[in-house]
Amino acid sequence: MTGDRPARVLVTNDDGVLAPGIRWLARAAYERGLDVVVAAPRSEASGMSAALSAVTDDGRVMFTETELVGLPEVPAYAVAASPAYIAILAGLGVFGPPPELVLSGINRGANAGHAILHSGTVGAALTAGNGGARALAVSLDVLSPAAASAGSGGAAIDVLDTVDDEARHWSTAADLAGSLLPWLRDAAAGTVLNLNVPDLPADQVAGLRQATLAPFGQVQVAVAEKGHDYVRTAVEESGARRVPGTDLAWLADGYAAVTAVRALGHLPELLVPTTGAGGPAVG
Repeated sequence: MTGDRPARVLVTNDDGVLAPGIRWLARAAYERGLDVVVAAPRSEASGMSAALSAVTDDGRVMFTETELVGLPEVPAYAVAASPAYIAILAGLGVFGPPPELVLSGINRGANAGHAILHSGTVGAALTAGNGGARALAVSLDVLSPAAASAGSGGAAIDVLDTVDDEARHWSTAADLAGSLLPWLRDAAAGTVLNLNVPDLPADQVAGLRQATLAPFGQVQVAVAEKGHDYVRTAVEESGARRVPGTDLAWLADGYAAVTAVRALGHLPELLVPTTGAGGPAVG
């Protein structure tokens, strides 16, 4: 907050502006008195990471006004661009005053472990943080129900699409995200959090824990078929051992997990051979 003015919040995602998760996340921010605008891809943009891509018409990035069901008071835009690009456009004032907070999600599926590198949900949050905003990526672990856990998620992969997305526990993730907003609003500029929540009723979530990133993702890409000039891939459970204290381990135990993350940076402690006017050198 600045004085009596509510914080400006951008809500975006990578599942598309009509996905149910974004409605729940926008509502959580709006009901807490924040100044909310929604701008999200007009169609699914999963796996985009922090890509800056857009569909343009004579160099113009196109967007149209839309309305979220149940949130007529919240301005919303369907944008022909990737989530990270939308975060940049918002920071430039395209959708109104630049946001102080950026919320990305609620994603259908966990974004955990080092696999967040590929996530459009997390990519938007990291891009916003790189621009100085405080950001929160939120994901619902749809592998958490009895069908499977984050630790044995492959058993649930085949049945994900048989579940009505509207029936998932978006409110659980939205409420947990909302509870973090006061802290995030007062955090240092550029702070980025990644929140993963089990797809369970709120009273069945064991609690919220701060986590490290697992050294692997919840699922992995595998080669299903390879021919002379083609390859077909499939997604399967990673099968890796759970590491205590990581986001995937907490999810598997029924907890929500929040991790402070940052965009890629340099490694000052790693010395690489270099050359200079005096010949080969190190450091």
